[in-house]
Amino acid sequence: MDHTRAGEGPPETDPSAHDPLAPLFARHGAVVLDGGLATQLEAQGNSLADPLWSARLLLENPGEIVRAHLAFYRAGAAIATTASYQATFEGFAARGIDHAAAIGLLQRSVALASEARAAWRAQRAPDDVGRLFVAASIGPYGAFLANGAEFTGRYGRSVAELRAFHRERLEVLVATEADLLACETIPELEEGIALVELLEATPGARGWLSFSCADGARLRSGAAVEEAFALAERSSRVLAVGVNCTAPEHVDELLARARSATSKPLIVYPNSGEGWDAVARRWIGGGGPTVDGTTARRWIEAGATIVGGCCRVSPGQIEAVAGAVTQLARRTGSAGIDGAWPRRRIDA
Repeated sequence: MDHTRAGEGPPETDPSAHDPLAPLFARHGAVVLDGGLATQLEAQGNSLADPLWSARLLLENPGEIVRAHLAFYRAGAAIATTASYQATFEGFAARGIDHAAAIGLLQRSVALASEARAAWRAQRAPDDVGRLFVAASIGPYGAFLANGAEFTGRYGRSVAELRAFHRERLEVLVATEADLLACETIPELEEGIALVELLEATPGARGWLSFSCADGARLRSGAAVEEAFALAERSSRVLAVGVNCTAPEHVDELLARARSATSKPLIVYPNSGEGWDAVARRWIGGGGPTVDGTTARRWIEAGATIVGGCCRVSPGQIEAVAGAVTQLARRTGSAGIDGAWPRRRIDA
């Protein structure tokens, strides 16, 4: 993570040299995150029916990843998360991809998001000067298993084993031009502990920690969410903590529980409200609350600092989130809410 390139490119002064989002948080602004990268890739006509999921396109059609990132930047996102969620050395090896090539693909995931960022900087309106960020995604051990285990946790792996699994991928991504890491969709406490320990031990590492929750009180594994959120207090390298790939109906309660357990900035990017059927390999249910301008406004007012979407959340929904953030900024007279104001829609 090149500390001289955080967000826009000019060198940052302390403390933002270590936390690229610090200037935004200091102004009490909200930052708009992207939505479901895989959702947009499928909307563009790409099949992700593969154990590598969206990481397959790192191999076969990287231009589609740039196109998807650009769609979310255009919608008003200030942060793009990379296509490395399901990209692991073990997963690539199962496809006959050697270690050196796997490193190159992880690096490519960041380069593609950076390419989209540069493209949007060149295209956007002259008065749109909000900072843009790239977050390198580190998905859970369950994503590598490709059997829906990220929605259950309880892997039966020790903290040491999970730390070993994540270590090299994290080190490779830290060495790229990504501004920060997105340690996300964590379903169990042990994996959260492993990732916090790695962030603390790896020079230059920094990022957010985001858990996948079964309801408003428990992780997917059944552990109390307060224990998970409190992990953020163990390391200054954890810049924010919160939830993702969780039903929107649970976010309000989760925000309240998070604030009782940590003083760190809070991030929320729930899924559409549908559930993943790992057997049928399809999304089911839905019909309840979703990610839109109304819910985003409520979550920000409840203390969320970074707001976006996860699975099944489209650029159109992120545009609604950005619109809500813009309205809040105008109401408070603040221009410190990044990724949303000033801006105008530029259609893909």
